[in-house]
Amino acid sequence: MTQIKQLETLLRQGKISRRDFLKRAGALGAAGAAPLSMLGASPAFAAKRGGRLRLGLAGGSTDDTLDPGTITDFFMQVLTHAIRSNVTEIAPDGSLVGDLAESWEGAPGAKEWNFVIRRGVEFHNGKTLTAADVVASLRHHIRPDSTSAMKGPLEQIESLRALSPRLMQVKLKTGNADFPYTLTDYHLGVWPEDESPLQGTGTGPFILGDFEPGVRASARRNPNYHKEGRPFFDELAITAIEDASARSNALRAGEVDAINRVEYKTANLMDRLPGINVLSITGTGHYTIPMFADVAPFNDVNVRRALRWAIDREALLQTIINGHGAVGNDLPIARHQPFYNTSLEQRTYDPDKAKFHLKQAGLSSLDVQVSTADAAFSGAVDAAVLYKEHAAKAGINIDVVRESSDGYWSNVWLKKPWVFCFWGGRPTQDQMWTVAYQKGADWNDNHWYNDRFQSLLLQARAEVDEELRREMYWEMQELHWDEGATIVPLFNNFVSGVSSKIATTGTISGTAEMDGYRATERWWFA
Repeated sequence: MTQIKQLETLLRQGKISRRDFLKRAGALGAAGAAPLSMLGASPAFAAKRGGRLRLGLAGGSTDDTLDPGTITDFFMQVLTHAIRSNVTEIAPDGSLVGDLAESWEGAPGAKEWNFVIRRGVEFHNGKTLTAADVVASLRHHIRPDSTSAMKGPLEQIESLRALSPRLMQVKLKTGNADFPYTLTDYHLGVWPEDESPLQGTGTGPFILGDFEPGVRASARRNPNYHKEGRPFFDELAITAIEDASARSNALRAGEVDAINRVEYKTANLMDRLPGINVLSITGTGHYTIPMFADVAPFNDVNVRRALRWAIDREALLQTIINGHGAVGNDLPIARHQPFYNTSLEQRTYDPDKAKFHLKQAGLSSLDVQVSTADAAFSGAVDAAVLYKEHAAKAGINIDVVRESSDGYWSNVWLKKPWVFCFWGGRPTQDQMWTVAYQKGADWNDNHWYNDRFQSLLLQARAEVDEELRREMYWEMQELHWDEGATIVPLFNNFVSGVSSKIATTGTISGTAEMDGYRATERWWFA
């Protein structure tokens, strides 16, 4: 019997509490393994249909649109998965499965891929899905005037066409062994080729009703959804609640059924409340502090190194996220992911090393501004203040600029040279490096460029020999650890608060918050 199975048995027998289960399971890297129905009051495992799921979510903006290429916040990530489907999907156990595609196959060298589109899938307007719809949706992101965040990652496509109503062919400029994973990205939901994405039509589990950007959205169950029996809820209501205390109060008052980003400092207290469960799920989410490597003083590698040694990661882990996560090592790759470089020294808080690198940069002290808001992540302002205190001991004077949470992702991130940020992570190294670290990528928030790194990124992407890929990814991580322009102080657990009325029989996904964005179709009222 595995350790996690032993814990499940003890939980069922009442010999350990829910809190002890989650704590021990989290230490094993399996916090998402238990069904929600085991953690709540209901012992029922049979899914039931009905009810209106009310979500109170952080991460919404009045700039939001239904064009999936422009999505930057969590509110829209959940909504787009509710109304649209992708070609492929990350299953709760982390494996790649088909969504709109029932199968796919790559030619030798991974430059050509053929996707067989699932038969009988219908859009919300009654139109039958074809390969042409998928092709048109993908082309939306790579057209010349595209503003999509996926324009860069999809520029690898050389040609894209529908060979028949159910067969899509993709030819790439260079091989990419992970290309089917790319199509799971939340920007790449599919809509009818003869409609604008702004109409909100899709093939997802819910049909869009009202939509007020940054405020609320509603939807009703799609009776013709291609996943048999899903979704279980009849209706969906999403409300944007940016303030963490307001979200918690809404859950306590029964105004919503689930919230994301429970404040770490209050998570344990909330879990003691009757009728509420707190879920702390290990995944790929991480906090970052990216700086523009082409803007002074960050254009000096020794300044970047000094800033990395001047932050107390352990203090942030305990103070900001109350132990719900792990310290980062300036890599956007989680330790449990394939090809993680285990040979790199773990950076610790060392003011003397920070001073040394300042001296290497010709400086005895450093004055610098960093922008932050709790829109970046819950506790981001407090984290910046703590960082200011840590860095002061190394002669680094950080001016913390508190920005407005509303519009943070459109007005601050990617605009100002040093900011606080949050990434949900990606299932593969190629996706994570490509989206945020490849030269010219729309979401490259650090502007760091290294010839060798960029060359290895392309080589590793096309390499099908896993041992050779490992060598390349290890070298890429070493280069970023030493020279990069992004501080990764923490990997955070996804901490959500849910009503004990909610249940699911499946493993809770750690690929993103709210069961990999898909709580709307995977959960139900027990």
